[in-house]
Amino acid sequence: MQSLDIISINLWNILISLANLLILFLLMKKFLYKPVTEVLEKRRAEINGDYAAADEAKRSALASKAEYEEKLSHAEKEASEMRKSAADEAKRHGERIIAEANARADGIVRAAESQILLDKKKAESDIKREIAEVSTLLAEKLIGKEVNADTHRELIDSFIEEIGDAK
Repeated sequence: MQSLDIISINLWNILISLANLLILFLLMKKFLYKPVTEVLEKRRAEINGDYAAADEAKRSALASKAEYEEKLSHAEKEASEMRKSAADEAKRHGERIIAEANARADGIVRAAESQILLDKKKAESDIKREIAEVSTLLAEKLIGKEVNADTHRELIDSFIEEIGDAK
């Protein structure tokens, strides 16, 4: 029977063990449960705060991104307008330069035409004068006497004009 004593159940030991367990549970609840619960709640609050801060940072980043995209779009529009404005200004400047060049060319052409006309009239006058002088000298030699220069010149001028009109 001695082997049964080892296996036997002692009620007082069980009650004492249960009482120890109950006392230990109450002590742990009083001294450990509340502080651990408080630490867990603080940690939960920190984590929730971190999540809230992360959400706020995400919203702020999205807002900044939208603002950046809007500014970028605005800057692209401004750059496009500036390029268009510069191209228009360059076109107007080119047209103005071409107009000035055309006006100068027209002036040069008119001046050249005027000079040509003056040179032509001068050449005609010189030719008439030389023909008159030559014919006067020729007539003097043929006639052998001096002819009045004014009458002779009038005759030659009318003769030259008749030749010019015939052409």
